[in-house]
Amino acid sequence: MNQALTVTEINQYIKNMFLKDRVLNRIYVKGEVSNCKYHTSGHIYFTLKDAQGQLACVMFAGQRKGLAFRMEEGQSVIILGSINVYERDGKYQLYASEIRLDGLGILYEKFEKLKKELAEEGLFNQAHKKPIPLYPQKVGIVTASTGAAIQDIINISKRRNPYVQLILYPALVQGAGAAQSVVKGINVLDKLGVDTIIIGRGGGSIEDLWAFNEEIVARAVYSCKTPIISAVGHETDITISDYVADLRAPTPSAAAELAVNDYMAYLTMLRDYQRNITKALGQKITLNQSKLKEFKLRLYYASPAYQIKQKRQFMMDIEQKLQNGMNRRLRDSRHRLELFIAKLEGLSPLSKLSKGYALVVGEDNKPIHSIGKVSKSQLLTISLLDGDILTRVEETKAIERDKGE
Repeated sequence: MNQALTVTEINQYIKNMFLKDRVLNRIYVKGEVSNCKYHTSGHIYFTLKDAQGQLACVMFAGQRKGLAFRMEEGQSVIILGSINVYERDGKYQLYASEIRLDGLGILYEKFEKLKKELAEEGLFNQAHKKPIPLYPQKVGIVTASTGAAIQDIINISKRRNPYVQLILYPALVQGAGAAQSVVKGINVLDKLGVDTIIIGRGGGSIEDLWAFNEEIVARAVYSCKTPIISAVGHETDITISDYVADLRAPTPSAAAELAVNDYMAYLTMLRDYQRNITKALGQKITLNQSKLKEFKLRLYYASPAYQIKQKRQFMMDIEQKLQNGMNRRLRDSRHRLELFIAKLEGLSPLSKLSKGYALVVGEDNKPIHSIGKVSKSQLLTISLLDGDILTRVEETKAIERDKGE
């Protein structure tokens, strides 16, 4: 009997056969998703089936970065991957590296490829984005002449600011020639010199919106000198033109909100500015008036006229003090003089003479106080109040007085 092989050896042998097959190492498989399970580890386990058969599949967590949607039961998908044997169970399965929706998957692949190329060229860089004018006078619109998009833009624009002029370029927005029509509309409005251009349309499928994913539209948006707002589809729809445009709006209605300023809000803002300016100006005037009064007062106090007046008043005060001091000194001196006069009068001989007394002097003009100072026949002068009497002493007579007197 020949040597028997183990199960593991058989599985390894078959696995090597799969690895050597180039077709199975990189293969596209189309089918319907069934039994899809998202594992907590991040891996996705599911079955791919068609009318006659089914194939076990797995996408490891490390490959999921390229998956742009959530897999669900019944989806028709195209999977790029390799077929190999899972040795433990002895089963072969498809190891998926890329998964895209069938039909839409081709468009999505084109979308991602163009998006990557344009991003690498720098068409999405924020440095190239032009600011949207705050107060436009003319707004150009590239969209279909009929439909909800243009009506929404018109209604909202008129409500926000009826003075803004809207210029419509009626373009094809889906089907054959739509991309070329949109490009022509952008070029025409750019030459007209409008302030802002809105490009877009209402919602639809990815095929309906595809004109705004075309490269010629993206390059026309990038080359346009006028700021462009892209408003394609609904909020969840993203197109290439959204990435290139200067501003992306989730809907055409939102684009009108972004492009046209609110006139009433503008008037309110102007009134607020006017009120604030008037208030600030009034405060400034009041402050400066107060400063002017202070400066005038300082200037008045520092002026020569005021200084002269102050010095004159000071001199007048000093003069008055001097005058008062002199008068006081004069009164004091006059009073003392009167006292001295009274004392002198009390001591004056004339005062005595006026009372009947007389002054007797000898020939030497010295007063005679005692009879002992005179001799007989001596010439004496008796001075009275109104004159002198010359007389000779004939006799002296002493007067005895009581000791008690």
